[in-house]
Amino acid sequence: MGKQLIIAVSREFGSGGHEIADILAKKFNIPIYDNNLLTEIANSKNLDVDTLEKYDEKPKNIFLSRSVRGYSNSLSEVLAQMQFDYIRELANKGESFVIVGRCAETVLKNHPALVSIFVLADKESKITRVSKHNKKRKTYHNRYCEDKWGDSRNYDVCVNSAKLGIERTADILEEYIKEFAQ
Repeated sequence: MGKQLIIAVSREFGSGGHEIADILAKKFNIPIYDNNLLTEIANSKNLDVDTLEKYDEKPKNIFLSRSVRGYSNSLSEVLAQMQFDYIRELANKGESFVIVGRCAETVLKNHPALVSIFVLADKESKITRVSKHNKKRKTYHNRYCEDKWGDSRNYDVCVNSAKLGIERTADILEEYIKEFAQ
């Protein structure tokens, strides 16, 4: 693929969004970044990945942290900023990739190669897949982004994966992305 393509997939927990992201990465033969982003950051900064994982996608504790002149003593906030910087760096290098979560639709909002997707599902389907992490995910996203998590106005596509299933939803998204990439 010659033209840069960045696919940002946000999702409700239990919607199958991560599986759809995996399928799209394979279909477009591009790398996928999710929690493996922590390993990339840890390696590039000579940090312990296990320590980073403790603070991944966790909102800062407002009672135990403070910010002065743009610097924070909150490890979760520092890690979030490191991830945002790493995502921008990948995009600015001209790399194509799929990114799952990490507020990527906001971090790369004006990037011309970005296709942002929000995957949701009906309650029954999510309960079947497990549905407790949405509150944590929403709190994290809304802490770092002005645009609210799941608000359809912030994404190019919002899709209910329960209607057609994971594979068929990925197929339809593939067609949309191919049209975009032309």
